[in-house]
Amino acid sequence: MATVLIPIPLTDFDPTETGVPWQILSKAGHQCIFATPDRKVGQADPRMLTGAGLGPLAGLLKAQAVAREAYAAMASSAEFQRPLAWDEAKAEDFDALLLPGGHAKGMRPYLESTTLQGVTQHFFAAGKPVAAICHGSLLAARSRVADGKSVLYGRKTTGLPRRMELTAWALTCLWLGDYYRTYATPLEDEVKAALRTPGDFDAGPTGLKRDTLRNPQIGFTVQDGNYLSARWPGDAHRFGLELVQLLAR
Repeated sequence: MATVLIPIPLTDFDPTETGVPWQILSKAGHQCIFATPDRKVGQADPRMLTGAGLGPLAGLLKAQAVAREAYAAMASSAEFQRPLAWDEAKAEDFDALLLPGGHAKGMRPYLESTTLQGVTQHFFAAGKPVAAICHGSLLAARSRVADGKSVLYGRKTTGLPRRMELTAWALTCLWLGDYYRTYATPLEDEVKAALRTPGDFDAGPTGLKRDTLRNPQIGFTVQDGNYLSARWPGDAHRFGLELVQLLAR
């Protein structure tokens, strides 16, 4: 059994990208330990749970029923209700690191945390599995080694593609403003800038069909050694299953 660290912000993380991998890992017998900035219990992006404000696009954009159920189970678990603080999380105490994503502004403290960037760098340095989905890959890209290069320099990765980010923003900006734009620079552009070559970023196939536990092949991931990455909630089942496989090595 592996012990997996899952750091999250206090608000606005994606319920699918946390709940689905948590459920898959837990059913496989692994222990998940959560960490928040100050040991307070985190809360996922409420709009992704309820669809509030998404209008006719709610069915497409919000978390699907199976993901909401996984999130509810996770949120009531003892591990989730008793998180560590970010600065208490040490790479040597865990077997793997899972970096969830989310796009609303409450993600910024997580994405900008030098504490979490240091934790991420230590996991890479130790050669332990690191799994990042959506904006989790941005946190990884911002994590630096001693020479100033990203831990992703020389690795292949994916993350939220520019086309997905800008399409979601364009479809909702009239009433939601920059809700789908965490930063002015699209995630793909910033992550590419941290890589050895822009071609090391793989945006994956087009299409918005989400994977399921029975059909994980619909999802898309990129694996480079002990580093696993995925793009969006639609990849979460494949992402979770492949992390279980990575832990079994």
